[in-house]
Amino acid sequence: MTYATQADMVDRFGETELAQRTNRVDGTTIDTTVLGRALADADAEIDGYLAGRYALPLATVPTALVRVACDVARYRLYDDGITDVVRQRYEDATSFLKRISSGDVILGDQAAATESAGAGLAYHQFTQRQITDDSMRGFA
Repeated sequence: MTYATQADMVDRFGETELAQRTNRVDGTTIDTTVLGRALADADAEIDGYLAGRYALPLATVPTALVRVACDVARYRLYDDGITDVVRQRYEDATSFLKRISSGDVILGDQAAATESAGAGLAYHQFTQRQITDDSMRGFA
């Protein structure tokens, strides 16, 4: 599942910053391959937090996860020279993901994994124990 797109990144951070972070030749145009890899890395990181709580892929992408994906992807584009703002936004994003993972934050309109994850599993309910010490008296 893709949580954010190149257009989302441009809307949030501008073409100039993305060109500088992705294009290692001249820094004037966005290298879509490099940006795509950062977005895919962000998707994988988000999925890691959501997998235990929600059935993936999500039916719709909540706006909050678009923001988180953009912040994580941006952080991944800064190989070195990470600014305090970029680092703080990444830390805030991962903190938010941890709160989702723990159940403190719930993504609206999403079916919880616990509701749908057991759909293919078989369960057996055991009855009360039939053989007891009392029922076995006299058999020796």
